[in-house]
Amino acid sequence: MKPKLLIVDDDEEICAQMKWALTNDYEILLAGNRVDAIEKFRSEKSPSVLLDLGLPPNPGNPEEGLAALSDLLAVDRLAKIVVITGQSEKEIALRAIGAGAYDFLCKPVDMDELNFLLKRCFHVSRLEREFAEMQGLFGGESFEGILGDSPRMQPVFDTIRKVATTDAPVLILGESGTGKEMVARAVHQKSARRDARFVAINCGAIPENLLESELFGHERGAFTGAHGQREGRIETANGGTLFLDEIGEMPPTLQVKLLRFLQEQTIERVGGRQEIHVNARVIAATNADLKKNMAGGTFREDLFYRLAVVQILLPPLRERENDILVLAKFFLQRFAADSNKPGLAFDTDALRALNKHSWPGNVRELENCIRRAVIMAEGARVTARDLELKDDGIITNGATTLKEAREMVERQMVQQALRKHSGKITPAAAELGLSRPTLYELMEKLGIANEKTKAQV
Repeated sequence: MKPKLLIVDDDEEICAQMKWALTNDYEILLAGNRVDAIEKFRSEKSPSVLLDLGLPPNPGNPEEGLAALSDLLAVDRLAKIVVITGQSEKEIALRAIGAGAYDFLCKPVDMDELNFLLKRCFHVSRLEREFAEMQGLFGGESFEGILGDSPRMQPVFDTIRKVATTDAPVLILGESGTGKEMVARAVHQKSARRDARFVAINCGAIPENLLESELFGHERGAFTGAHGQREGRIETANGGTLFLDEIGEMPPTLQVKLLRFLQEQTIERVGGRQEIHVNARVIAATNADLKKNMAGGTFREDLFYRLAVVQILLPPLRERENDILVLAKFFLQRFAADSNKPGLAFDTDALRALNKHSWPGNVRELENCIRRAVIMAEGARVTARDLELKDDGIITNGATTLKEAREMVERQMVQQALRKHSGKITPAAAELGLSRPTLYELMEKLGIANEKTKAQV
């Protein structure tokens, strides 16, 4: 059977062209507005969607399309949604990607590029769904991709089951890379709010002068550049779950406003006087020692106790016994299939190196390590040399810190993929297991987004 592909566009001519071009490979489903799109998406369960942002009743504005994107992902978080639109502004593209779109293409669309991207969408979707099925085999229950069978993880799973049935605030503690956001999503997906939005914000990644507006929204004219009214993240989470990552980085002035919201379930936008009722479940996370911060006066004690009604402590990977090899083998299967290297396996020395490593970067470091090893492996086996791990747990290649080693490897892999594909972004991103927008951001971060590369895209 052909895989199902939903095309959401109010332009009948474009729909006809798309259907004609793609019908040989896919079973095409068509929808001209948000309501029809959600109905067909629920009934037909299409794993991938082509979505126009300019939908009725206001096709000249992207808001209806962005709302459709959010609604589609609320139905199926694993769906791969490619936004296709005539709205080519970078801000709209970033909003779409930030809201969960898999990729973004502007009209007129290059059909060769679209075909390549769709194959990638269906392939990644299949891998992720197989991952969910594999989770059932290991734990008997899916926890949003949290794979693990060690005794240290069982209390985490038990707490997720129990707390998901309530609306109590949750505080997730653990080192960087242990999967705090995945736990937050698991609580949301197992709760009665699963069909509403999961809204995440990193409190440490947004400048203090912008964070208040991002959280609480603003009224028109509230400050320079506030040209219109805007809902904040708290308001958009109404009916769903608000995830506050790196809560320990929140400035004290905003801690007061957040405390008031937790107490009264009301907010006021920046520059506004009207109280707005918001029914959102709050989950916070941090790798900081909040009790130490309270003693130092940088975190409010009353806010801590409001947030920490239930606490979930995630163990570091080094304390999860056999989970290291379970996770490593899963990542190997996933990345080997992604790189067209089926049957790839670890040799004995590689397994020994994986178990000896201290994994300071936890699951995130392990995932990146296996991805790199799959690329470097030349035979049917991944060796200890492919893993590039030292006995002391530090990655080789002359790096003195984990950050330096990670950036070194990322730069080498990105440059190698770009050279291999003559600077073309789409196939290079596919080889690296990234979306095009993510690769653009990584190139900019590593300082290799040069004009020569851009000209060849």
